[in-house]
Amino acid sequence: MNNYTDVAEFVLQGVSGNPWFQASFLVFFSIFYTMAVTGNTLIFMAISLNPSLHTPMYFFLANLALMDIACTSTVLPKMLEGLVGKGSHISYKGCLTQIFFLSWVLGAELLLLTAMAYDRYVAICRPLHYSMLMSTPVCVLLAGSVWAVSAINSSVHTGLLVRLHFCGPNQIRHFFCEIPALLLLSCSPTTLNNIMAVIADVYFGVINFLFTMVSYSFIIASILRIRSAEGKRRAFSTCSAHLVVVTLYYSTIIYAYVQPGSGSSMENSKVAALLYTAVSPTLNPLIYSLRNKDVKVALRKVFPCVC
Repeated sequence: MNNYTDVAEFVLQGVSGNPWFQASFLVFFSIFYTMAVTGNTLIFMAISLNPSLHTPMYFFLANLALMDIACTSTVLPKMLEGLVGKGSHISYKGCLTQIFFLSWVLGAELLLLTAMAYDRYVAICRPLHYSMLMSTPVCVLLAGSVWAVSAINSSVHTGLLVRLHFCGPNQIRHFFCEIPALLLLSCSPTTLNNIMAVIADVYFGVINFLFTMVSYSFIIASILRIRSAEGKRRAFSTCSAHLVVVTLYYSTIIYAYVQPGSGSSMENSKVAALLYTAVSPTLNPLIYSLRNKDVKVALRKVFPCVC
């Protein structure tokens, strides 16, 4: 039998060891965190308080805002704490908690983007059946399934991590706890963890990406069949914001997880992780509000002093 002395805490490598860069990052990401939380909160409240926005598209957008708040709040506060010099240590339980919530939110966001693509497909390709196919019970079922399936997936991965032993070293080569970086530190076999990670990546990443692309192929084909230029413009405007968000989100996720785990690629992975944990949650409210007149009107009604 092997005797293990499990580590009680991990040390996060952080974004950069250069003091000048740390000060710049502190200011930069403090602003991003504030903007992300404020912008998504405004979007969520505007949709919730405005009856005219109680439609499937905005219902899913409100869920996306909640996910963005949870995503950035899971990662950035701990990163900012390390940047102000309070140490980059995180407890074993704190690390697993961060992994659970981040995996939950990231998986849910991928599923939600697929549900939003389906909503746009029905709206443009099958408008006469929209009220039936995207009724309130159907939307609630879709949103509930998104949260539940991702929570189950996250629980499985966290449970598989709990069974592992970590006996040193305890330095995580990232600015937050994530499954691939933590598996590299395990003293126990991680074969099952790696298999489940691949299955999850295929389902949440590849399959949902394909579903989204298939939906948009039908959408684009349907738009091209519209004869008037004004009709094409109006149809495309209903899904352009979602398409921008999908492109931004999937490009950063794919870039982060196709990189090998060593050398300069780890630094590239950090950059990609910053994009989907800080930049994307900040830009999403701007993308949807700047390109959507209904959201602008709702924000002006609910928050006249802000707009």
